[in-house]
Amino acid sequence: MSTRTLIRGGLVVTAADEIHADVLIEDGRIAALAAHGSDAAAGWTADRTIDATDRYVIPGGVDAHTHMELPFGGTFASDTFETGTRAAAWGGTTTIVDFAVQSVGRSLREGLDAWYAKADGQCAIDYGFHMIMSDVNESTLKEMDRLVQEGVSSFKLFMAYPGVFYSDDGQILRAMQRAADDGGLIMMHAENGIAIDVLVEQALARGETDPRYHGEVRKVLLEAEATHRAIQLARVAGAPLYVVHVSAEEAVAELAAARDKGLPVFGETCPQYLFLSTDNLAEPDFEGAKYVCSTPLRPKEHQAALWRGLRTNDLQVVSTDHCPFCFVGQKELGRGDFSKIPNGLPGVENRMDLLHQAVVDGHISRRRWIEIACATPARMFGLYPQKGTIAPGADADVVIYDPHTVQTLSAETHHMNVDYSAYEGRTVTGQVETVLSRGELVIDQRKFTGRAGHGAFTPRSTCQYLN
Repeated sequence: MSTRTLIRGGLVVTAADEIHADVLIEDGRIAALAAHGSDAAAGWTADRTIDATDRYVIPGGVDAHTHMELPFGGTFASDTFETGTRAAAWGGTTTIVDFAVQSVGRSLREGLDAWYAKADGQCAIDYGFHMIMSDVNESTLKEMDRLVQEGVSSFKLFMAYPGVFYSDDGQILRAMQRAADDGGLIMMHAENGIAIDVLVEQALARGETDPRYHGEVRKVLLEAEATHRAIQLARVAGAPLYVVHVSAEEAVAELAAARDKGLPVFGETCPQYLFLSTDNLAEPDFEGAKYVCSTPLRPKEHQAALWRGLRTNDLQVVSTDHCPFCFVGQKELGRGDFSKIPNGLPGVENRMDLLHQAVVDGHISRRRWIEIACATPARMFGLYPQKGTIAPGADADVVIYDPHTVQTLSAETHHMNVDYSAYEGRTVTGQVETVLSRGELVIDQRKFTGRAGHGAFTPRSTCQYLN
């Protein structure tokens, strides 16, 4: 049964264009665009027509950094693939790329299969996987080639978390060399975890146990140093590098210097670094624990450098690093010892709205909003033009966005499975109204009409900035 949907009267905004156009969807894909009121558009008929007058028609968001059901610090991220992808849809995101985890001593295949099993039949929107490598050895290096062929074409390494995910420089170099050969992209958590562990131990010995000390021990210079080191190792290996959750001005400077040399080095930041700060970590009565993530929130003055990096394209992507832990019973594990607070914030539902607020505030343009939230993550991780744009042949992942409605972000109204909002009480202008995933209505006029199991695993090609 062929189904046709027509979206009429909206302003279509992509990374490249803004046009008043009608959009015809057929069998889950974009079939055509035509100027609103043109003869071509006037002749279209459809089973369902959506009125997008005074609305933006934008590609579904691509959140390339989420952690559903991630085991961490003796507990698990509180969003399942079902609850997390539903919340993503509410926030205008139609594709996530989550992180499968290899356990030390086990194969990449075993870790990936465990994540396939978690997600299968549960997701409301489409999804892919990156692979966290916790144990780089001859066997796992060989597995990288097979995963790239399978559509899992990016691998995350950690310079942080000794004893958990940490890789030393030799392991990192070997993985980068392999990626240079097989087309994979190395994603790096760039913080000097060995040095940070010393500072953690010293802080606790001084009785500095509150959440704010999490930010103080994970120093800006140790993010910048690790970013510099990762870039040099990638140069030696002849490999591209994508640095995740960049939070500090000095780390942006390292990326900018590398890019000025023409190196294939890319950077991502997250809404929490753009909108929150160490002021939140210092909130009294252990409330600061809600804001513990790594890299940590920085003093407010770093925000200007991050916005500038997004405007100059020294930072290319805004993802969420969505990794929620409830305040009650999970974040509270670190009462009396900040190092035991599970690291991570909820955000998959808030990203598109917060970045639209950045458009309203004049930090970025409308097209740049779509570029950093939809098109570039799709290109970076081998999903474009299937995802990330509105063009004939693309998947019909489309959001009807109301740029005028003012909403207040709150745990009372969000759909993430977590008992607090990192943005509680913040008002933003703009709200998702209707969401289609491959042509199917997932959110219809602010009502959830999707279902677990609609979302499909989406294999990815290699990074499209390297061709």
